[in-house]
Amino acid sequence: MPKRVLTGTVVSDKADKTVVVRVERRVKHPLYGKIIRRSKKYHAHDERNEYKAGETVRIEETRPLSRLKTWTVLGRVDTRATPATGAPGKGRAGKADEAASTAAEAGAESAQG
Repeated sequence: MPKRVLTGTVVSDKADKTVVVRVERRVKHPLYGKIIRRSKKYHAHDERNEYKAGETVRIEETRPLSRLKTWTVLGRVDTRATPATGAPGKGRAGKADEAASTAAEAGAESAQG
């Protein structure tokens, strides 16, 4: 039987070799039909204490390691793979920055020559 793998956000890393991961899922309300978010917290084993609060991680089901821990952390999920909206060279702000830097360079050359 395959082990379950979930993705969630680390909400606490205060315990030694343990992180608390909140996993959110979206479900449809049985009566009203609105999509709502439900979350659950899992205690997961972090052998080297390398994951900090706020990081998105993948956890895998494992044998019971303690009273609460039955999950282990597989690794980080790269959330920086998508380009940021305010990144230089992207969108209007990027073009305005390029135009300003080009104008500044042209002004510096004319002042020298």
